[in-house]
Amino acid sequence: MAAAGAVRKVGLSLLESVAARRSGTVSYLVGKGSTRAYGTFGTGARSKLWSCVRTGGGRVLGCAFLLGGGLGLYQTTKFCVQRHLAQQETQVPDGGLTLTLYQYKTCPFCSKVRAFLDYHGLPYEVVEVNPVMRQEIRWSAYRKVPILMVDGDVQLNDSSVIVSSLKTYLISTEKTMSDIVRCYPAMTSKNDRGKEVTEYNNKYWLMLSEAETARIYPEKGMQKEEMKWREWADDWLVHLISPNVYRTTGEALASFDYIVREGKFGTFEGFFAKYVGAAAMFLISKRLKSRHNLQDDVRQDLYKAVNEWVAAIGKERKFMGGDHPNLADLAVFGVLRVMEGLQAFDDMMVNTKVKHWYRRMERATLNHEGRA
Repeated sequence: MAAAGAVRKVGLSLLESVAARRSGTVSYLVGKGSTRAYGTFGTGARSKLWSCVRTGGGRVLGCAFLLGGGLGLYQTTKFCVQRHLAQQETQVPDGGLTLTLYQYKTCPFCSKVRAFLDYHGLPYEVVEVNPVMRQEIRWSAYRKVPILMVDGDVQLNDSSVIVSSLKTYLISTEKTMSDIVRCYPAMTSKNDRGKEVTEYNNKYWLMLSEAETARIYPEKGMQKEEMKWREWADDWLVHLISPNVYRTTGEALASFDYIVREGKFGTFEGFFAKYVGAAAMFLISKRLKSRHNLQDDVRQDLYKAVNEWVAAIGKERKFMGGDHPNLADLAVFGVLRVMEGLQAFDDMMVNTKVKHWYRRMERATLNHEGRA
């Protein structure tokens, strides 16, 4: 029992010392404070100590206390500075949004959002959602991905709404994220197949003042061009992905092998998804080809679309945004990126003119070139 009591006292002393350092105070004090900190000096010992201080040897001991206090202050200051710098590294330049992205890694719409966040150097946490159970988003009435939570209380749905909202926030200094998201109201309707769908008004618009718009889009037609190609990426380019990556049974199996490897699946779910899912998507891709009026060789539609994009950029510009990517560049790059590692991607790089633009986009996002 005595040993246990001694260990407890030592533990409490250590905890008090750590707590003092965490709070930014120095626990290296002289006199009664020193007694409380260490708990080893009795009354007689304290008298002898001060007697020693008054004599010549007291100067040495005093220097030792000062040295100890100085080292303690240095370590405490160093700890506080390191913690402050670490906090700065996890905050965005505009003052610190906390971002959590709920996604499927292989989803082209999720990839669009990641491309934007990476290019602008915005720190974010990723929550990979199980595509079967979707337990990670059971709290949300909106059951699709991507979902971006901002500061834990503002929910952004739809990839284009997420990008437009964040870009508006980065440019405009007068609006809060809650103010911005109200500019993109959800509209529910039924499509031609009788399925209920949710669309968002204004999702390709940035909610800026006239002065801000003129600063971001200094040349005539820049804003309309960006909006046109962002919509093209959502309404056309993205629909070419599945028919191409599931074009043959071999490609479908390779695609699902990648999806299972990169996604969040249990052992049984992964096996089921890889083989049953590959077979199902091979058949579904044929229906998608018919629905979107694609050619028998769907690669030709992919090549045509990608070359159309490159032609729209032209030979005089590095990106559609000029010397720097705009939102259309990031959207198209995000969609195409999900095919990396698959036969469709390799064929596209060989048989189109997209390679140089794509590599420039790759460097721009990896280097967070939009951070400034």
